[in-house]
Amino acid sequence: MSDLAESEDHSGVVPAHIAIIMDGNNRWAKKKHLPSIAGHSAGASTVRRVVEMAAKAGVRVLTLFAFSSENWKRPKSEVDGLMRLFVRSLRKQVKRMNQQGIRLRIMGEISGFSPLLQEEIAKAEALTADNSGMVLVIAANYGGRWDVAQAAKELARQAVLGHINVDDIDETMLANHVQLADLPAPDLLIRTSGEQRISNFLLWQTAYTEFVFLPVLWPDFDQAHFDDAISIYQNRQRRYGGR
Repeated sequence: MSDLAESEDHSGVVPAHIAIIMDGNNRWAKKKHLPSIAGHSAGASTVRRVVEMAAKAGVRVLTLFAFSSENWKRPKSEVDGLMRLFVRSLRKQVKRMNQQGIRLRIMGEISGFSPLLQEEIAKAEALTADNSGMVLVIAANYGGRWDVAQAAKELARQAVLGHINVDDIDETMLANHVQLADLPAPDLLIRTSGEQRISNFLLWQTAYTEFVFLPVLWPDFDQAHFDDAISIYQNRQRRYGGR
């Protein structure tokens, strides 16, 4: 690895790939004595604004953690409300994204969703598939451990079929089978709400990502917070294990 790769100065550089754990919708609603779905609705509005902020800033890939594989454990009423909100958001926002040249991808175990939601996802992805602007990745029914496990399963399948030799399996081969393998790894991961953990999100892909934890609840996340996170990133040096 070259000296440049071992220690990169990012002053003034906009991260090519930003990932966000959008946390705090429930707490926002609770503070305002509102039902949880009100917080998620407010959070959906923030998503729309942040997508526009990122595209305007020149971000190439924006990945948002919308629904984890663990979120199914939440109360059924909340999960049902989230699924309805997901469908409405896809129907309402995909035309706007298409007009802006944004390419939408949904990352996760899509088969776990209802046929209606799967159909809306397929339509949204197809509509924006040829766009050349920012890639917006929505992680839904996604978990980092699931991601690595499904990559390992695919390599095992190829080995059993004789397409690859077990001894040839290495980090590069595994990296080529996890989600987002065709996109640059996240440069910056932002988590809102003040929690300081990544909650099973992009475990493989964030090995050398810079983390920024902000105390703001997701529905209140605005341009100033977005700029602050990028500024923090720009004032760090990424060493990749070097000096």
